[in-house]
Amino acid sequence: MRSLLASLLFLLSSTHAYAAPLKVVASFSILGDMVKQVGGDNVEVGVLVGPNADTHTFQPSPDDAKMLGKADLIVVNGLGFEGWLGKLVVAAGYTGQIVRATENINTLALDTTRNQDPHAWQDLANGKIYVANIRDALIKADADNESTYRLNAEKYMNLIDQTDAWGRAEISRVPVPKRRVISSHNAFAYFSKAYGVAFIAAQGNTEESSPSAASLAALIDQIKARSVHVVFMENITDPRLIMQLEKDAGAYIGGTLFSDALSVSGGPADSYLAMYRNNITTLVAGMLHNPPAP
Repeated sequence: MRSLLASLLFLLSSTHAYAAPLKVVASFSILGDMVKQVGGDNVEVGVLVGPNADTHTFQPSPDDAKMLGKADLIVVNGLGFEGWLGKLVVAAGYTGQIVRATENINTLALDTTRNQDPHAWQDLANGKIYVANIRDALIKADADNESTYRLNAEKYMNLIDQTDAWGRAEISRVPVPKRRVISSHNAFAYFSKAYGVAFIAAQGNTEESSPSAASLAALIDQIKARSVHVVFMENITDPRLIMQLEKDAGAYIGGTLFSDALSVSGGPADSYLAMYRNNITTLVAGMLHNPPAP
């Protein structure tokens, strides 16, 4: 009898220990990495918009709907970033929890519009809010592993703090008048406010918003006047506009920034914090080529 009871207890404990991981779908690669960092082995993470892909222009496939339909939890950025999400959720028949990672973030406006800028992850302080929201959502969906999620989130937030301190020290090496750059699209307002780097977007808020002839001419005039000299490509945008600025205005291409998506695995920005370190290293090296303000 005791042997039978012991066997039953062993089977029960084994079943609990090897329970299927929580199936979480993240809307894009940066969120996917955050969920993996907090969830660890207790989550199975699927990502809709993968590395080097543009969430703004993403077109979901039937396979995406199938993945969503099998999810226990969906984590999204919100703030209008995933404009295609509503139709996809309906197509997938998903009725579970949808977590907005930007909850409780102090948002910025998009230019002169009333729309909110969705690129809040570009400030590492906001990144910690993302992590807290993901942690709380995982705990709500899987209370048995609460202690693990809390511990993972705490460790991850400490790494974010360390990266933030490193980044600020790196940027401080660039004289303030030189902290001016041109990027492909308007994805760095939160970074600009947090770290004191002035960004001018060659395109609008998405890759679909092309600059007018007048705004492009103004950019070229500004570069020629040497108030801004360095321009950066982005991994999700067409590089031809930046290359045109290099040709027509004699701008210096400072490299590639990762804005809305990570790189492929093994690349220079295959995690949220690797993305940050890559961007700051690239920005600092490029901004040092800027002349002093006239």
